[in-house]
Amino acid sequence: MSDDVMVHRAGPGQIVVAPALDEIDRQIIEALGRDGRLSIRALADAVHISRANAYARVERLTDTGVITGFTVTVDPLRLGLGTSAYVTLSLRQSSWRTVRKQLQEIPEIKHMALVGGDFDAILLVRAADNEGLRRLVLEKLQAIPEVLATRTALIFEDVGTL
Repeated sequence: MSDDVMVHRAGPGQIVVAPALDEIDRQIIEALGRDGRLSIRALADAVHISRANAYARVERLTDTGVITGFTVTVDPLRLGLGTSAYVTLSLRQSSWRTVRKQLQEIPEIKHMALVGGDFDAILLVRAADNEGLRRLVLEKLQAIPEVLATRTALIFEDVGTL
């Protein structure tokens, strides 16, 4: 376990101090990424370390913000969300913080990112059906004054996390 840190710039005026991770830390993160419900005992066995060491490492990775939480992965179809799409947004300059707050209140949005390129933000959205997707895009997203344009790409097959 390393106490070293890595320092890098995340953006103008932003410096991020991140703990240096060794191979065991990376194996722990990978194992928990596959199954966040692993017990400390099973995790220790999987990465060939003691339970005390596994517990200490998971606690350190959580305390330093490397691990930000544990979640469940669901099948959107079995949850009744039969239509999924990526929606890109073109935004008014300098409006991301305002728009982000509004987007976080829309339950159909499952992931969002500010990006560089031909558009400003990309959203993963899930709706019950095409009508729900239409309402989301036309009535919710396009109603936000800072949203200048949207483009929608339907997801035909969702492979999930690789």
